[in-house]
Amino acid sequence: MAFEVVLPRLGWNMEEGTLTGWRKKDGETVRAGEVLFEVESDKAVQEVEALENGVLRIPADSPAPGTTIPVGTVIAYLVQPGEQVPPRKSGLAAHVAPTLAPSAPVSAAPMAAAGPPEGSAPDVQTVPRHAQERSGRKHRAISPRARRVAAELGVEWSRLRGSGSSGRIVERDVRQAAAAEIAVEGGSRMSSGVRASAPATLTTEADASELVRLRNHFTSSRTPVVPSYTDIMMKAAAFALQEHPGLNARFEQGSFVRWATVNIGIAVDTERGLVVPVVHGVQSKTLVEIARETADLIGRAHSGLLRPEELDGGTFSITDLGMYEVDAFTPIINRPECAVLGLGRIVARQVVVDAEAGNVAIRPMVALSLTFDPGLADAAPAARLLQTIKQCVETPYLWLAGR
Repeated sequence: MAFEVVLPRLGWNMEEGTLTGWRKKDGETVRAGEVLFEVESDKAVQEVEALENGVLRIPADSPAPGTTIPVGTVIAYLVQPGEQVPPRKSGLAAHVAPTLAPSAPVSAAPMAAAGPPEGSAPDVQTVPRHAQERSGRKHRAISPRARRVAAELGVEWSRLRGSGSSGRIVERDVRQAAAAEIAVEGGSRMSSGVRASAPATLTTEADASELVRLRNHFTSSRTPVVPSYTDIMMKAAAFALQEHPGLNARFEQGSFVRWATVNIGIAVDTERGLVVPVVHGVQSKTLVEIARETADLIGRAHSGLLRPEELDGGTFSITDLGMYEVDAFTPIINRPECAVLGLGRIVARQVVVDAEAGNVAIRPMVALSLTFDPGLADAAPAARLLQTIKQCVETPYLWLAGR
């Protein structure tokens, strides 16, 4: 049976992409997991792998490299030797490739069958991994890419029903299974079909004296890697989000999904426009590790060489406009995330250090702006998160030591 090769959806807002070139030739034998072609979206140039084994057949009327086409357009087929190539469909294929799914779902206690009590907000869970079947039957066939994705998402693929040719399990089967395993937040506010709400922004100002001193220590020590202020704030935000996990979430399939891992996106201004690569598992990484990873991601963001998984799975973002001499601003949420922290410039200001004595001093101050989705949390939980982030700025040594 011929297997359709379509332009997949590789991002949250991707509706079309440019076929930049084929990595395999017409008539060439292809194995599942090998790169077939490259696609340029508005964020990056990305490789697309084959989901099946077969012979690549590119119809004469297939879009030429350099053509911008809608997501889901059939551009080629993978056929068996001697098999006829079916007429190419025009427009969208019957099954549009799904948007990339999160790379590390969280775990928590399972929800009751009747649903959570009104007003509760349980964490997201994944269904526990099942033990392998004891019947002695062999595992179903699975593509190499699907196997890798299953390992990333914690999906027991041997129990899945494949949608590929001959029942082969492909990537979309794994991602659909992972999505089905996620238990989403409940409560009366969400039970009637929750939607992303108009965002709200809270702003405060923090004394950055200790933050500046901390970074100066890295600079004066001449270490190979010197964390930027954004790197330090990523670690601080991860610490705060662990203390206030309600805002560490994504809006998926009509519901808010909480995560236990903190995956922070960093806004990068490139010639292609704003790109937000994601550092996964920030809460478990050191400042030096974060600095190395962000430097690599930012460099490849400017070159358009980010991989799809590096642009997906964020649970929170940081936008730093301090280099543009911006003080305070309203950062924009990077959907499907539900909150973002805006960082202004660190600037010397005269502040009151002792109100009773009337003492003032010149201190480096920074404005912190938190934009959040009111459908996920009320103002009070968001304010507590922002307050904790401010405390992390003013006393960085406490959270670096684990408090």
